[in-house]
Amino acid sequence: MIEDIIPTAIGWALALVVFIFVVVVIARSIRIIPQASAGVVERLGRYRRTLMPGLNVLVPFIDRVRPLIDLREQVVSFPPQPVITEDNLVVSIDTVIYFQVTDPRAATYEINNYLGAVEQLTTTTLRNVVGGLNLEEALTSRDEINQKLRIVLDEATGKWGIRVGRVELKAIDPPASIQDSMEKQMRAERDRRALILTAEGTKQSAILTAEGARQAEILRAEGDKAAAVLRAEGEAQAIQTVFHAIHVGDPDEKLLAYQYLQMLPKISEGESNKLWIIPSEFTAALSGITNAFGVKPATPEQPAPPAPSGRVPPLA
Repeated sequence: MIEDIIPTAIGWALALVVFIFVVVVIARSIRIIPQASAGVVERLGRYRRTLMPGLNVLVPFIDRVRPLIDLREQVVSFPPQPVITEDNLVVSIDTVIYFQVTDPRAATYEINNYLGAVEQLTTTTLRNVVGGLNLEEALTSRDEINQKLRIVLDEATGKWGIRVGRVELKAIDPPASIQDSMEKQMRAERDRRALILTAEGTKQSAILTAEGARQAEILRAEGDKAAAVLRAEGEAQAIQTVFHAIHVGDPDEKLLAYQYLQMLPKISEGESNKLWIIPSEFTAALSGITNAFGVKPATPEQPAPPAPSGRVPPLA
């Protein structure tokens, strides 16, 4: 009985070992590479091929896949680096590099650590570029510095299978004493511009005020002129109308005497009017009035009766 069980157990064990071996072989024969990644395959220690994203079949126990390489664009920010400018000032520059691996084989075999190599190359190139500029040029020529760094880095890293897309200077920090001087200079420049703008505003305001006053005087003078002209034309028309009415009406002495009497109260208006000046024609007008009311004029023997109304001073 036992003799029959032992061969059966050995058979099951062998079958299990074979099954495990087959599973391991299948597992090592199939490799799935995710998107935007690449794998370098070595066969017996020698480069064989590059695995692309998707399902890939390998020779088990012979092919070996190195760590996957990220093919996406990578952003690396390096710590601030001290750089000496042309005018012997030490500035701290912080850089950011955008690069992408284009050849996984070259990035694996042409350089030991491409990320460290890029960092060191960036620092060296940055010192060479900024070292030929003074502080003011370094602060105002960021685009030029970025362009020079990108060209040098892209040319140097091309053989490593790396493409440098962009290099940016995050910050350029001069020494503290230089920063204080720059702030004072900028403050003085802003104050100077503010004074200039204030003076320009005052000047323009004075010019506009003077121009407005001049225009107002011109308009006022033109208005006075037009009013005087219209007033004179009105008076002329009134005189012409009165003259025409008198000429057409042909007034007699009685009407003139009546008009004289109506004007006497207006002549006496005002506290300072103490002296009346009566024209000589007024006597003839009074004679006409007395005749009109049926009163005979005075004779040398008989004095004339008093006037019906109003005080008439003695005739001169």
